[in-house]
Amino acid sequence: MKRIQFARERRRRAIALASAPLVAATLLSGCGSSGGPPTLTWYAMPDNGGAATRAQQCADASGGAYKVAIETLPANATGQREQMVRRLAARDSSIDVVSVDVVFTAEFANAGFLRPFTDEEKARLTEGMLPAPVETGMWDGTLYAAPFKSNAQLLWFRKSVAAAAGVDPTSENFTWDEMLKAAVGQGKTIGEQGARYEGYMVWINALVLSAGGEILKDADAGRNATPALDSPAGLKAAEIIGNLARSKAAAPDLSNAQEENARASFQTGQGGFMLNWPYVLAAARGAAEEGTLDQAVVDDIGWARYPRVFPDKPSAPPLGGANLGVGAYSRHQDLAAQLIECVNALPKATQYMIDEGEPSPYAASYDDPAVREKYENADLIRESIADGGPRPLTPFYVDVAGAITQTWHPPASVTAETPKKSDQFIADVLAGRRLL
Repeated sequence: MKRIQFARERRRRAIALASAPLVAATLLSGCGSSGGPPTLTWYAMPDNGGAATRAQQCADASGGAYKVAIETLPANATGQREQMVRRLAARDSSIDVVSVDVVFTAEFANAGFLRPFTDEEKARLTEGMLPAPVETGMWDGTLYAAPFKSNAQLLWFRKSVAAAAGVDPTSENFTWDEMLKAAVGQGKTIGEQGARYEGYMVWINALVLSAGGEILKDADAGRNATPALDSPAGLKAAEIIGNLARSKAAAPDLSNAQEENARASFQTGQGGFMLNWPYVLAAARGAAEEGTLDQAVVDDIGWARYPRVFPDKPSAPPLGGANLGVGAYSRHQDLAAQLIECVNALPKATQYMIDEGEPSPYAASYDDPAVREKYENADLIRESIADGGPRPLTPFYVDVAGAITQTWHPPASVTAETPKKSDQFIADVLAGRRLL
């Protein structure tokens, strides 16, 4: 009953979303005909062709059971969600397989937009996967979307800066407070994502989880969930953000900074530390090969696990990624489930990590020699994903995240009063008393 009530409300809101054009489909494994095998349409996130390669391999291996057409979704998660919610709310039967950001999976499942996997399918789809990514595909005890790719933020640091400050970011009890002291002492910056967007929510959530708290109690209660930021964990998170933002270690553009802004600042002479995704190392090496970044900067980059909030409590690195689900209105649901099982197989996920730079949800991928050759920090990425902390798994994630990023922005305005104000705003938004 809870899921049905939430679904009706989400569908009413979704139908009101504005229309936007889709990118034309790329048909794999032949042109097809009215009397031939069905063509499964996969709405996939943009990449360099890795998804299409996996789809083609599966179409070829199906023995003629199906063909696959790729529809490319918008580049950002918000655009992806709006496009898919609008079409699924209209019961679009052309959506066979859909890529869903980890933060929206609960919303899609609760709204009835995804066909649930059976227990047998779940066992096959998730065997060998790290538990944290699998959890992002669950709703109400059922798997609705299987992890396609995963991710976790790392701590990046300039070795020379850490050495001069006399700190070891790779020590297991390295904290945010210690990092801030080191950066200020050396006159260097800490790169973060402080713009009013999803990256800022990632930062806030990671601090709260790392401090032993949570954004919501009973997140699966939907609009009846209890905001929980006004807690010791939330207060410590606010202290860290406010102290950094008002310090000399804050980059001048912190309140507008996204991932690439933080990376650019980190690679300058002012860079000291940075929180960002694993792509950073490959990007720096690529820039050095192109001649746009001094090799000495690349050689000076070190990496470590996400910092702790408290010395005696392990951090919860930010968890990202995307899942694959079967469209609830697809005319070929069983074949779509077979396609997901095929494209999500361990060898394909491992190769995707090598080719696309997208970390795999499988533990075994990180033992592959080719992965280890490309990723010196493979073990750290695997550990960070395994211990990663998801953002709230709620069907009203958009409302919750919007309320938080609004009340916690700009970072320099965050004080001990912010968590309490944020809790009230979240509660009001969930109850329909206030709008974002």
